[in-house]
Amino acid sequence: MKKLSLVDKGFLVSETKDTPMHVAGISLYTLPEGANEQEFLHSLAETLRTPETLLSPFGDRLRTGRMGLAGATHWEPDPELDMDYHVRHSALPKPGRYRELFNLVSRLHSTLLDRSRPLWEMHLIEGLQDRQFAVYTKTHHAAVDGARSIHISRSMLSSNPNHIMTESPLSLQSWERYKSALTMGKPPEYGHGDLRNVSDMLKSSFDSSSNILRAVKGFAGAWSGEGELSLPHLKVPRSSLNTPINSSRRFVAQSWPFARIRAMGKALGGTFNDAVLAMCAGALRQYLQTHAELPDDSLKAMVPVSLRQESDLESGNAVATISADLATNIADPAERFRTIRASVQAGKQYFSEMTPSEVEMVSLIMQAPALLLMPMGLISQLPPYNVTISNVPGIRETMYWNGAKLTGSYPLSIVTDGMAMNITLVTNADKVDFGIIACRRSVPQVQRLIDYMELALSELEEAAGLVSAKPEPKAPKKRRAPAKPKVKAEQKAEIKPKAKLKTKAKPKTKAKPKTKAKPKTNPTHAKK
Repeated sequence: MKKLSLVDKGFLVSETKDTPMHVAGISLYTLPEGANEQEFLHSLAETLRTPETLLSPFGDRLRTGRMGLAGATHWEPDPELDMDYHVRHSALPKPGRYRELFNLVSRLHSTLLDRSRPLWEMHLIEGLQDRQFAVYTKTHHAAVDGARSIHISRSMLSSNPNHIMTESPLSLQSWERYKSALTMGKPPEYGHGDLRNVSDMLKSSFDSSSNILRAVKGFAGAWSGEGELSLPHLKVPRSSLNTPINSSRRFVAQSWPFARIRAMGKALGGTFNDAVLAMCAGALRQYLQTHAELPDDSLKAMVPVSLRQESDLESGNAVATISADLATNIADPAERFRTIRASVQAGKQYFSEMTPSEVEMVSLIMQAPALLLMPMGLISQLPPYNVTISNVPGIRETMYWNGAKLTGSYPLSIVTDGMAMNITLVTNADKVDFGIIACRRSVPQVQRLIDYMELALSELEEAAGLVSAKPEPKAPKKRRAPAKPKVKAEQKAEIKPKAKLKTKAKPKTKAKPKTKAKPKTNPTHAKK
């Protein structure tokens, strides 16, 4: 049996009907050439349902003592495991667009997982256009974090389109083979971002008491207005993003080229993660402006940070958080980018001399007010952040599942009272796949955020000098305007003969003067 950590139990304690605490992903695949969709998906489902021994937590259920979650809580093997319950086969209504897929995923993500069973579900979804199918998988956050879920996904896939997996990708045997490949020097290619790699700079040689004291001093300094450090509940404005929520969700997704976002961040003197935050900040600013509710103070984002060591593949959660100032009160995109970068650097510096356990402890201390406010129903009055923006390192090569090409990998995370939107992104081959989940009631028309993100990216590219200035798109109109006089001037000689043709072609116009000949009689009528 494996004992749950305080962080793991925190996701169980804070879960309600309106705030499910599971993370999920929707993966898009293209069928192999010549494959029959129903037969192919049936084969995948059968393989998934027949493991010899399941990888944890897929075969484990919760076990608590007399004190419930307040006491010791463990994962234990489920003696009544029903794989038909966990692996499901669904079909989309016609015409099978992404709209129908996202509507289905929104409903699936709104419901709680059954705590009497292992806390996960997988849905194989057929009926998409262009010979695509989708796989929606959700797992309770008490069991996995984003980094481990990527490892689990990677163990199911192969870079060889001809590779066929004959055993369940959820099996312990498949997982052990994947770990062996890592130890033999064949790790998957993951993106390496500064925000998720804070653990590389954390040093375990420092005395905990001195580091905690330094953290408390930094905490006090931030509240007094010193430096760039942003903290939970500190100058966090209220908006529609920070209202009580219900269980209904709305999910939208979009992809952008990885190289495009990275080039923008580099040109502005920052990292890929800075670029992502600036892109989201610009979109949120436009969204709130459109709804006439942009606050005077800047929005603050909770940015999860992985503390997982590269060799650690088994931990459920190894996460801390940075509070990032999104500078949504700044109109200039370049200045907004610089403010975001300074805020993130201050947050990283704050944790830089702590061990992973110290970072986790300080993060829990920072979240303590929220844990008190949430059961009192006051979290939307004093929100710790406005939105969550999470960058999960993904797979940086083209992958296949039994010959089906992975074409998209869109994450879905958690929204809570007071934080009604969550933006999570995953790097996938040469793309960045964004998944946006929000409370349908609190954040209306969330699908427009996709357009605003493209607009924000274009503005940042222009500020960085990567694209032409805005006046250029108006050039075609300027060319068409003077074109007419030039044509008339050049073809004056041709106009005369054409005019004769026109006069011949218009006998009716000559007939009109005959009718107008009557005005000769008009004067006589006038004399009379």
